Amino acid sequence: MSSAFKLSGVCMEKEKTEGLSRASFQCMDAIEISLFIEKEGLFFYESAGKKIQNPQVREMFSRLAGEEREHIQSLQEKSRYLQPAIAGGNMPKEHLTRFISEDLKGKIFPAMNASQDIDSDKQALELGIESEQRSIEMLQSLLEKQKKLDVKAIFSHLLVEEKKHLLMLQDLKTKL
Repeated sequence: MSSAFKLSGVCMEKEKTEGLSRASFQCMDAIEISLFIEKEGLFFYESAGKKIQNPQVREMFSRLAGEEREHIQSLQEKSRYLQPAIAGGNMPKEHLTRFISEDLKGKIFPAMNASQDIDSDKQALELGIESEQRSIEMLQSLLEKQKKLDVKAIFSHLLVEEKKHLLMLQDLKTKL
């Protein structure tokens, strides 16, 4: 069941899911979610990369960190481009903030800190593979729930990139 209402001049849909009401994501929400995932990925690959001994694995993590940087830059450009078009419709973002803190933060990429040890290059590769798999699962889940084509396009683009990262990591693991 879906109903729509106006809030600050922006149409926002609410969907009834398992008895709970949740706001569906808008285009800017999808960009913010994607940015959050990419920033966590960048932090993971940079942090873990500093602890890796094998030059091939270190190079792979450096390459993935570079790709995450490029994705972040691209998403930020999209955000800047869209900002003027939606400036009049600043709706509350509680649903987005809650989703990021409850469903994303620390649940895709492991929280890396100075005290966390990576015991081996194999463990680092495994963490990268598991993280990319979780990212893919999250993005597929988000795609299934979204109806808006612009939101689906943003999640789909990131999904393709995450699948590439997963294949690269799995390929390297088989070669070691």
